Amino acid sequence: MARLNEKFEKELIPKLMEATGYKNKYQVPRLQKMVLNMGVGEATQNIKALDEAIEELTAITGQKPLTTKSKVAISNFKLRENLPIGAKVTLRGNRMYEFLDRFISLALPRVRDFNGVPRNSFDGRGNYSMGIKEQIIFPEVKFEKVLVVMGMDITFVTSAKNNEDAFLLLESLGLPFRKK
Repeated sequence: MARLNEKFEKELIPKLMEATGYKNKYQVPRLQKMVLNMGVGEATQNIKALDEAIEELTAITGQKPLTTKSKVAISNFKLRENLPIGAKVTLRGNRMYEFLDRFISLALPRVRDFNGVPRNSFDGRGNYSMGIKEQIIFPEVKFEKVLVVMGMDITFVTSAKNNEDAFLLLESLGLPFRKK
């Protein structure tokens, strides 16, 4: 069992039950999955950029990414339909908690001028999304081998019904939110 998952089960569930007023431990919001998405716009001209993104996502998550394809053709962007333009990984269970632990303790402190993640990126249904400008903040990515610095989107999908419960869950898991 992952260290963060164990901490959640033993320490955080009772604290969250007390804070939210839930009577049953199964009512407490949980982190269901994390989705990491890398859009590689230059994959239309250079397919090697997409291969590099897939390789880096595999190293970061320990799981093979799914290649995402364009849905429509946009001539101004030289984009045809069904052209591979990105990669995404969905993490669940122990892999998700292991990644979250490494993300909070190793990757976020390496962000330049970091003062917390934004508080206003909730979607109204208890899910949280954030963007990262550089993939080189992860220790698994070798800086010397990086040809193109790419960003990624990370979405935290929770079982919370509202933003307040999701905020409490993510904050208790250790996600460092900005001070108001």
